Amino acid sequence: MTQSRDSWLALTEEDPIEPGMPILDPHHHFWERPGDVYLLDDLLGDTRSGHRVNQTVFVECHSQYCTEGPEEMRSVGEVEFVEGIAAANVLRQAQDDGGEVADDGGGRTAVAAGIVGNADMMLGDAAELVLEALAEAGKGRFRGIRCTAAWDASPEITTARANSPRMLADPNFRRGLACLERMGLAFDCIVYHPQLPEVADMARAFPDLTIILNHVGRPLGIGPYAGRREDLMPEWRAGIDAVAECPNVVVKVGGLGNPISGFDWHRRPFPPGSGELAEAAAPYYLYCIEKFGADRCMFESNFPVDKQSFSYNICWNAFKRLARDFSATEQADLFHNTAARAYRLPEV
Repeated sequence: MTQSRDSWLALTEEDPIEPGMPILDPHHHFWERPGDVYLLDDLLGDTRSGHRVNQTVFVECHSQYCTEGPEEMRSVGEVEFVEGIAAANVLRQAQDDGGEVADDGGGRTAVAAGIVGNADMMLGDAAELVLEALAEAGKGRFRGIRCTAAWDASPEITTARANSPRMLADPNFRRGLACLERMGLAFDCIVYHPQLPEVADMARAFPDLTIILNHVGRPLGIGPYAGRREDLMPEWRAGIDAVAECPNVVVKVGGLGNPISGFDWHRRPFPPGSGELAEAAAPYYLYCIEKFGADRCMFESNFPVDKQSFSYNICWNAFKRLARDFSATEQADLFHNTAARAYRLPEV
């Protein structure tokens, strides 16, 4: 993030709410892009902003790929890169603690305790070799893959990859998913909200595959979807209803800070506070929790993508405002345990 963005974020400050609550942040990235760097110190600067973030999960973002070798294997470089960051964090903590790695209670964060890499599921059966290489590179931290299937007919909706329509139903893609399922790995699924029925169809075809729906199904709010939030809500809800009927799907509750959802907080003279953010997000986030249940929902930061719109502290304060009426067990699921189960990490 640039200095000007950090200065803008600092215009809205709050004390952390319930700072002792254990958090597993199941969705963040690391990258080095022209004019935009987000690495270990940047993440720790955010996680140490007042909340108790015990663990994190890194999710692929096409960062630090290998520049040589077979094209399908180049994503292994990203997992190697992130595993190195995670190992460096452990070493730093050990040095800070006089040679002993303490538990993650007193402000320490197990960074990238889980790593979600990228593999092209369109490779079909050949995806298994890539998955094996990713697992070896992750050295025990590799938990699954994300293969972006987001697609929309409008040229105003840019996609991060050159995807094909109805990719999730493609026979090659599904053979790749079968490899993932056999290996006991998770599939992070990112689509746009009109594609949610396709996610439900895929989930029914792979009942033993843990599918993690990203960003509450990514409701769109730009291009032909701009200014139509209320009109589009029934379509999004119907899609969420269909996916929630599949017990093997859990959902990441967050991600509305991405400008693609059309809230335009990033254009304002100052960022939203957690009260405003919670109120705006409630129709999406609380509906997901109602339909999936807290034991199948996990709050996520989606940083640094959502850092375009609000700070890390504001993000988690908003989640805590939304969860204040839930039971202690439900809050533990939302903030930590659902993610821990999905990614096979320790619960609290």
